[in-house]
Amino acid sequence: MKTILRVLLTALAVVLLAKLLPGVTVEGYISAIIVAIVIALLRFIVKPIFVILTLPITILTLGLFLLVINAIIILLADSFIDDFTVNGFWWALIFSLLLSFVQSILFSILEKE
Repeated sequence: MKTILRVLLTALAVVLLAKLLPGVTVEGYISAIIVAIVIALLRFIVKPIFVILTLPITILTLGLFLLVINAIIILLADSFIDDFTVNGFWWALIFSLLLSFVQSILFSILEKE
């Protein structure tokens, strides 16, 4: 049940950020739920592989390269889902930063209850 709530909260965050950021669009609520599921799967499957492959760069940049990996994951989600559009790398980077921030706020509220 907690996983479903996390996916729905992430979908809510995706919708809010798509309305705030002009470089990001999502067509509807169902598409936002699909985006949340795809991002969660990509973070679970692809991100560890990217982290291992780019470990020297990540260490050299003191972990800042993880922001680039998160942006790449957002761009991958954009390529998999037709109703979700991100207009370039910088919008993906901003979207991933804000999504992580909004998720941390929403998930902390969920944990208190």
